[in-house]
Amino acid sequence: MLFGSISYLNLLPFQIFLNRYITHNGASMSFRYKRAVPSEINRALRRGTINAAFISSVESRRYRCANLGIIADGSVYSVLLIDGEDSQDPASATSNALSQRLGLKGRVLIGDAALQYYLNGGEALDLSLEWKEQTGLPFVFARLCFNRYDKYMRDLVKAFRHSHQRTPQYILKREAKKRAITPKQLLWYLEHIHYDIDYRAKRSLKLFLDGGK
Repeated sequence: MLFGSISYLNLLPFQIFLNRYITHNGASMSFRYKRAVPSEINRALRRGTINAAFISSVESRRYRCANLGIIADGSVYSVLLIDGEDSQDPASATSNALSQRLGLKGRVLIGDAALQYYLNGGEALDLSLEWKEQTGLPFVFARLCFNRYDKYMRDLVKAFRHSHQRTPQYILKREAKKRAITPKQLLWYLEHIHYDIDYRAKRSLKLFLDGGK
């Protein structure tokens, strides 16, 4: 199985879980990763060169998807709109569409670069917060979708929902160092991310995919 992996902090808890899951279930020999930015992962699943991934929610209707996603209920701090010339982030799909749905102009910046920009004092609109203020709902940035291995994926999702793991200190320090932030800032950021697509998230997703009307 080839799993598409977005190398952003917002998926760190799932990636830690997944590494443990495939090891404990004896699947490590048949499980491989393809790491890329969201827009590239979208294309890989569309071409069938990967089997599963958290893909941009704007691309997700064409696939079988679990009720897991990357969700923020208010500010997310890693999907920003910076004042200036109107431009999209080539790594993104959903965030670019979100700025258009909200009727906002500026430069879209996502992921770890956006988080660093915010933590360094940069001024910007938080697109997740703007969505919450306009709709009263959380925003679903990505969904876990797949094209094969249905039973495996159902079992994996169930196991993730029942997992209550803590991130080891050595991983916190390593991942924070990669991004020139502190472990405390990393944990603070992850407090604003959740993964279960509940009834409010489903309402939000439908509203967004239907054009924000």
